[in-house]
Amino acid sequence: MRRVLDHIDRHLDDDLDLDATSGVAAFSKFHFHRQFMATFGLSVHRYVQLARMKRASYRLAYRDAQSITEIAMDAGYDAPDAFARAFRQRVGQSPSSFRKAPDWEPWLAAFGPLDNARSKRMQTTYTADDVTIREVAPTPVAIMQHRGDPATIGATIQRFIAWRKATGLSPKVSPTFNIFHADPRTTPPTEYRLDLCVGTDRPIAAHGEHIEAGTIPGGRCAVLRVVGDTDNLEPAALYLYRDWLPASGEEARDFPLYCQRLTFFPEVPEHEAVAIMFLPLK
Repeated sequence: MRRVLDHIDRHLDDDLDLDATSGVAAFSKFHFHRQFMATFGLSVHRYVQLARMKRASYRLAYRDAQSITEIAMDAGYDAPDAFARAFRQRVGQSPSSFRKAPDWEPWLAAFGPLDNARSKRMQTTYTADDVTIREVAPTPVAIMQHRGDPATIGATIQRFIAWRKATGLSPKVSPTFNIFHADPRTTPPTEYRLDLCVGTDRPIAAHGEHIEAGTIPGGRCAVLRVVGDTDNLEPAALYLYRDWLPASGEEARDFPLYCQRLTFFPEVPEHEAVAIMFLPLK
């Protein structure tokens, strides 16, 4: 099943019918269909539909260089109007209105079945061998703050991407960081805090946004590489704080957990997205 989901991720533009996917699983079509349903709670066809639609939604929200027609074709639709009907039915907005002003709460609900299926396959068990201790150099950063409900962070990410484009701070040349000031499980939504950061020592042009200069301090850090479900870094954070830190004999420094995002969905398939978690140590 892991092999099948990886194959779907890599071949979203190909024919992913039952013949193709059951062949990857090396099951008969009949048994594969039943096993997939039993494992993930949705059919292969439904999973593929949702995966294509999620990729399309990311491209609409974050990749304005691609036209809605191109996105529709990449999602497997022969015409933009058919894509628009399906997208509205799933997300509650037309593709054009979602591109302009996404409503993220219905979006989260729409892709809940897909994310639940992926989390069953993506469960990762970390061990102490996965953690290294590294001396990290200080990094000057420009910071856009997100304050409020984690469900609305997509809107902040949109603004952050637009600001980076306006300033020429592409992820290809300027590293991307997130600083986690609060735990979404225990923090009231109105008090949730996250910093979106780009590594730069250039003078900061705000371009109408509230951007602050800051520094991610150098020093010793516990480092954990996360591959795959980088939209949900909670398992990695929990492992570092709850399991690794008490057993390590180390003590956390007075700076929040943070991550560097190395590759991004939809530029790469979701299971190939990579983030590096840093737990600052004394």
